Amino acid sequence: MEQQFSFNDELQGKIALVTGGTKGAGKAIADRLSQAGATVIITARNQPEEANKRLYFISADLSTAEGTQKVVSEVLNRFSKLDILVNNLGGSETPGGGFKALTDQDWINTFQANLLAPVRLDRGFAPGMIERGTGVIIHIASIQGKLPLYDATLPYAAAKAGLINYSKSLSNEISPKGVRVLTVSPGWIMTTAANRMMERIAESSNTSVEQAAQSVMDALGGIPIGRPAKPEEVAELVGFLVSPRAGYLTGTEYVIDGGTIPTI
Repeated sequence: MEQQFSFNDELQGKIALVTGGTKGAGKAIADRLSQAGATVIITARNQPEEANKRLYFISADLSTAEGTQKVVSEVLNRFSKLDILVNNLGGSETPGGGFKALTDQDWINTFQANLLAPVRLDRGFAPGMIERGTGVIIHIASIQGKLPLYDATLPYAAAKAGLINYSKSLSNEISPKGVRVLTVSPGWIMTTAANRMMERIAESSNTSVEQAAQSVMDALGGIPIGRPAKPEEVAELVGFLVSPRAGYLTGTEYVIDGGTIPTI
């Protein structure tokens, strides 16, 4: 029997935006914040597979400057403010095979989605948070920022390392003005996107999907807890960090990886 939580409407009256909020961890985070009483906006290029009247959807390609500006404008025009920004959008669509298999465009596309999208959204929403003296910005990074998988996701790992560094720097600048900035770095999360990545690795290396998954596990050094994370487990951490219960937390990276990273 799963444990039940009471969120007590702790985010009542808050406006939250979750990027990449239609699938995987993003969907779980959006649902978690909505359960806590927030009005939740989600963005993605494509419509959610399942309609949810509690979530306000904006279709946008956040890998472009035009897409991020569309989201900033629509949120502020419709809701007048934003209290919580969860920069969850991210992923890797580059081929396996190491550095020689990667083109300039592979690097550019990966950095646009994983680093520049959150930078642009922060630039759009943080000034309003600073003006009101309150707000929370979450950057969803990855343990690959410290534990890169060179054969499969080198640009993604580099982009997430940049995001972690940027997040800390942003926190130092705007936390004194009332806006908390935090980084969440998950390990392997069992999502549809993760399954697709295994298929790409298998195709490029001429192996099975199971062998590709095992190669990722081996490259990570194993997961001591014995399994990938569930999207809901990442969402629960984010739900706590954006809540008033975490009011003294800022400028910190929270790793949720089942013990994958082998150092302290």
